[in-house]
Order: sequence, then structure tokens, then C-alpha cells
Amino acid sequence: MPVDEAPEDDEVRQSYNVAPGYNELIYRADVPDWGNGSRSHREGGANNSEAEVTKNVENTATTQEATEGNAGSKETRYKLQSMKWGLIPFWTKRKPDYGSMLRTINCRDDSLIEDRGMWTTMKQRKRCIVLCQGFYEWLKKNDGKEKIPHFVKRKDDQLMCFAGLWDVAKYEGAILLGLESVSADAGAGEDQKFYTYTIITTSSNTQLSFLHDRMPVILENGSTDMRTWLDPGRSTWSAELQALLKPYQGELDIYPVSKDVGKVGNNSPTFIVPVSSAQNKNNIANYFANAKGGAKKEDEESKIHKEEESVSAEALEAKHVPGETRETQVDNGGTEDNAPLPSSPPDTQAPRVKREQSEVGSEEASPPPKKHQKTSEASPTKGVSPAKIASSKKTRSATSNGTGKSPMKRRRGVEKAPAGSQEISQFFSK
Repeated sequence: MPVDEAPEDDEVRQSYNVAPGYNELIYRADVPDWGNGSRSHREGGANNSEAEVTKNVENTATTQEATEGNAGSKETRYKLQSMKWGLIPFWTKRKPDYGSMLRTINCRDDSLIEDRGMWTTMKQRKRCIVLCQGFYEWLKKNDGKEKIPHFVKRKDDQLMCFAGLWDVAKYEGAILLGLESVSADAGAGEDQKFYTYTIITTSSNTQLSFLHDRMPVILENGSTDMRTWLDPGRSTWSAELQALLKPYQGELDIYPVSKDVGKVGNNSPTFIVPVSSAQNKNNIANYFANAKGGAKKEDEESKIHKEEESVSAEALEAKHVPGETRETQVDNGGTEDNAPLPSSPPDTQAPRVKREQSEVGSEEASPPPKKHQKTSEASPTKGVSPAKIASSKKTRSATSNGTGKSPMKRRRGVEKAPAGSQEISQFFSK
């Protein structure tokens, strides 16, 4: 479907948990605020009752002629517009409370059959399409004590197009900011308009009946049914329009999601991820599956590493050439002195002289330099030589026992132990 006008990016925010009172994108024909056809009610409405809506006779003929002329002369223009979920009728003069707005977030298809009730003007003149990726429904268990949220979307992942109704209202002497009203004297104009919408519901199809007995009316994007629903030339309700409000015939994808979506204010892309999906990190089954997958991955990496080492070892191993002999040749006649010396580049340095054996021997035969014994300059005893002092002290040898014989060389029964000593075995035999 074509789009001739769209809001700014800051007017609509992306959300994965849309609640009543949020602003979302609505697709509709580019018609005046009174809707399709001629102008049939005063801006600002009547006294809180649709029965008191009055027609502007002066503008009826002129507007009707203009509408019929435009239908034949140019194509219908369509626009995307930001509107708040929870329809507020045009005749409302004061800001409704949140509870009143909750009662108008949905509109039953069977309530549109008769031409009476609050939806009469909207269904005739102000029809729209609500765009979204999908919607949530809760599966009730244990007599309603447990509720499990499920996400519902198209099987082909295309956007869902809900049939809806819209309206615009103005408040007397006040404006609406979010869910609170402030005085018009605060700097805002009294002509500010508030666009709101509702979603039309019908009976559930066989795919969704296990979750809920109602579902939104879903139209195919660009289909004849959608063009008929948005046709600005249709300003009266008909059986043809009523017939469009039926359960969806296409395939749906329905699966449980995180319970965090049940709290208004939460917003995360994980809300539309299936609980059983591998992308859901909060699922305990996926936690253990990831642990097994990690171990399997480590085994595969270890196997690859071993294969790489094996390939490297084969690359380093010398290959045998047919006919090649690998016997070791030993030259017993050669000596280390016959090893070739490194050659020096020509004209870069003087030639080296090979050292003769005699020179090597003479160097090895030369005595090492003598070490000078250090003597103390300050002697503790005056007039006594250091030799006499050393001889006066009795010393013990670290390698001799004073007998001149080594006890380790004495064998049992061959040599008698010196007096005053005995073998340890004889000592314990006593």
C-alpha cells in the first residue's frame, strides 16, 4: 500500500510491549477529521451523546460533490499517523480516566452489526489499519492461577494489519500530556487535537482457540479487502464491510515467551524470542545444552590441534629418495686440526695464521702466575713471628684420624682394631 505522509521518527517509538495509552502507527486514508464523506458533526461534538450529533447541512452538498469529484479525478492518498491506543470519542469534553480508556481498546465485531451505539460514526467514516509485528495472549492454567504468555505472529513473518477504528477529540480549557491534563493557560493552545484508535476483534480461528476465544481481525496487506476497508468513498456501513470482519485464514506461529512481558514498562527484544529457542539464555535447558556444546567444541578443537601437530611432524621428517644410501662415513685419519677454517672476504682483513702444536704446548707448559699471600698489616702480638704463633696452636686434620691408617681399608678378621675402639656389631652383642 502507498504511503504519502508519515510522522517524524521521534513521534513513534519502537516497543516490544505495547500497552494501552501508548502511541503507535496507524494507516488510514488521508481524509478530514470528520472522516469519509460529508461533514456530519460539529468539531468538539455534542453533549456526550451520539444521538445529539447534528449535521452541517450547508457543507453537506459541497463536501459530497468534492468527494465524488476527487474520486474520479485523482488517486486516494494514504498516510501513517501516530495515535494513542484506547479510543476517545469526538464528543468527549474532559480527559477520561485510565479505566475508561481501557474499555475502548477493543471493539467486538458483533457490536457493529446494528446502527446504534458509540461506534456508529467511527465504523461509517473512520476506519483504519493498526500495524504491528504480532500480539500476546496468555494461556491460563490451574484455574487461572498460572498465566503463560504466548506470542502470535504470521508464519511468513510479514507485518500484521489489524482492522481498527479511529477518532479525534478536543478538550475544553485543557490539554492532555500523556495521561495527565494541564491548564490551557500554561502556554498550549485550546485547539490541540488528540487522535486515538481501537482494534476490532472477532472469533478465534482453530490455531488460536486453545489460548483465547477472541482474536484481532487481520487483513492482508495490499489486498482488495484492505482497500475496501479503507475506501474513503464509503461513508455508510454495509454488509460488505461487515463481511470483512472474520477470523484469519492464514498460518500463524504461536509459542510461549518470557513472563517478563506481563509487566507494563518492560521492553526487550527477547520478549518475542521463544522460550525453547537456543537464543533464549534464560531457559535452563538451553544452559545445559550450551555446556554440552562447549565441551563438544573443546574436543573438536583438541582433535584439530592434534591433526595440525601430526601434519607439522610429517612436514619436518626427511623423505627417502629411491637409491639413496644413508651410511655414515667416518674418516679416522682426520683430526680436529684438519677442519676447514672459515674463509675471509678478499681484501677485507689480513689472512689468519694457523697456530702450531708447539706453540700450543709451550703455552700449556708455562707455569701459572703465582698468587701473593696476603699478610695482615696489624699483628695482634708485637715482636712474635706469625710462624711461631701458628705452631703454638694445636690443629686437627679434616682428612686424617691421627693413626696413619684409614678405617675404611680395615677388613673384619684381617686387621685388629686399635685399642679403645671396637666394631658396632660387637657393641650391640654385649
